[in-house]
Amino acid sequence: MTVAALNVNPPMPQGNVKSMTQSSTASDMIRVSNLTRRYGDFVALDSVDLAVKEGEFVTLLGPSGSGKSTLLNLISGMTQVSEGQIEIDGRDATHVPTNARGLGMVFQNYALMPHMTVFDNIAFPLQVRKVAKSEIETRVREVLSLIQLEHVADRKPKQLSGGQQQRISLARCIVYRPPIILMDEPLGALDKKLREDMQLEIKRLHAELGVTIIYVTHDQEEALAMSDRIVLMRNGRIEQQGNPEDLYFKPETLFAADFLGSSNLFFGKIDAASGTLVTGAGKLPYENAAPGAADTGEAVLMVRPESLSMEAKQNWPGIEAEVLDTVVLGGFQRHYLRADDGTQLTVQVPTSPNAQRPERRSRVTVSWDSSDARLLPPDPAFKSE
Repeated sequence: MTVAALNVNPPMPQGNVKSMTQSSTASDMIRVSNLTRRYGDFVALDSVDLAVKEGEFVTLLGPSGSGKSTLLNLISGMTQVSEGQIEIDGRDATHVPTNARGLGMVFQNYALMPHMTVFDNIAFPLQVRKVAKSEIETRVREVLSLIQLEHVADRKPKQLSGGQQQRISLARCIVYRPPIILMDEPLGALDKKLREDMQLEIKRLHAELGVTIIYVTHDQEEALAMSDRIVLMRNGRIEQQGNPEDLYFKPETLFAADFLGSSNLFFGKIDAASGTLVTGAGKLPYENAAPGAADTGEAVLMVRPESLSMEAKQNWPGIEAEVLDTVVLGGFQRHYLRADDGTQLTVQVPTSPNAQRPERRSRVTVSWDSSDARLLPPDPAFKSE
């Protein structure tokens, strides 16, 4: 089945003239400006600006209470705006009802009707929209083929696995052809293997259908694996946004560095003459710096575990550390070390059937290429999530 056959990009419902007015930002499928949501004195979302292009897969990532679900609920219309504007497909949708915004929604709760068959669950939104019976039959068969579950059409939800139920939930969403799909922690109830399988399934559907997806998760690996762009949120604001590689290797803040995967952090003072950070572990080299990192003289150096090596580099003797423990995680080993100044370090290296583990309490030298280190500004409010 082709993308054209599904025709997933119909015009957005016009609604009425008062609620849906054309704007000059039609190149963005979704644009929010100065978006704020208050609950009494508590600000859940604070003056957020965000634009999402047609066909883009954008993930809202952050810890609990960061504002990611609030932002999604404001876009969907399930939560009312305190201040700001929401535009969908170039039209002002700030006060448009949820059912008139032309959106599809998928949640962690599959919300499948237990007394209905898979076919009837998928057909239900079309029946509500009074689509002709022959057209319903065609569309349901198309999406069942797309998610590769034609053989379960006559089963009830309780006869399906968790992964199959989530795929049926997705099918029920895409069957009525929304150009934009909002997903709020849709894989949170699945175990690790099923979750990884469903990540690939959602990426495949996104590629085949070309729809715009806004996806909410607190799972960093999920965000890195699935997204065209990650929007990292903290305390109701956008902390940083960009493609997964930039957020992982070029964080701009301590929070971003720590939240997006494991990181080794060294706190110290900048020695501009030598281009190093002076720390308790020694003078540490770096080449990359985030905006504002060198403004105060104090800074933090971040190096990812996979960038560390347990050997000295030719142009730098490295730092000395003690091996605390080693764990094997599939295709790599993770070594937990303690530098002589007490700094905790994590080194991640590929493994093999014949790989040797360093003995506990043995001494090793740790180093890295200066191009792999990132200088970050200090953050008095920072604490590891």
